[in-house]
Amino acid sequence: MHPTALAICALIAYALASWLTASGLRARPQSPPWAGLAVASAALLLHASVLFHGWPGANNEWQIGFVRALSLVGGLMALLVVLSSPFSRVRVLLIAALPIAALGLAISILWPEQSPRSGTFDWRIQVHVGIALAAYSVLSLAALQAAFLGITDIALKQRRINWEPRFFPPLSSMEQLLFQLIIAGFTLLTLTILAGGLFIHDWFAQKLIHKTVLTFAAWLIFGGLLYGRWRYGWRGMRAVRLTLAGMALLVLAFFGSKFVLEHILERTV
Repeated sequence: MHPTALAICALIAYALASWLTASGLRARPQSPPWAGLAVASAALLLHASVLFHGWPGANNEWQIGFVRALSLVGGLMALLVVLSSPFSRVRVLLIAALPIAALGLAISILWPEQSPRSGTFDWRIQVHVGIALAAYSVLSLAALQAAFLGITDIALKQRRINWEPRFFPPLSSMEQLLFQLIIAGFTLLTLTILAGGLFIHDWFAQKLIHKTVLTFAAWLIFGGLLYGRWRYGWRGMRAVRLTLAGMALLVLAFFGSKFVLEHILERTV
């Protein structure tokens, strides 16, 4: 089947999965929305088929450009939530993760990526990039959780909450999940930085110094938040703000720099 046809099928499946998930969570917030998860799994398989069509290329190019990375992270976010949903309350993130995955897929179809320059990536660089994508995906979920936590906290304080109290877990559970995601993402981000230090030989020649500075700044924010949580009991809106600030730096480090280098300066790193 042609990739465009697969993508259309995947987008329809994502839309159906989103509706089934939202309906299932409203009806039975304590139980996994099995119908939504089944359709979401089919959507993810179709997404993967589109994403990996013709990749690597004829010359074994493994380069990941801006559009492919956007689609990959969106798919990974949805995959992580789908796999975790039967076992934890992370399932509420499906409400945002599935549309984000669909958006990433739609962009990859509407805005086809230019063919990369010939050549191959060293396997060590592939490992580094793989860990980085996993870190971005987990910390993106943490940012979504922080946004949900912040919105819920503000709505409760202003007594303007519009959804059923059972739809979202209690604030304490949401906060606990937030820090679990941050711990996992921070660990992966640490491995990303270590792998980069071991595998990349010349940061300046490879135009990577700006990514390094922004990524390390985000690492300091997430590390400082975890230390503040352990040492001083940081929580609530402070945790929300720091999480969103750290994620904003990561977006600039990876997606921002890729967009500028590939689509404004018209070169691939």
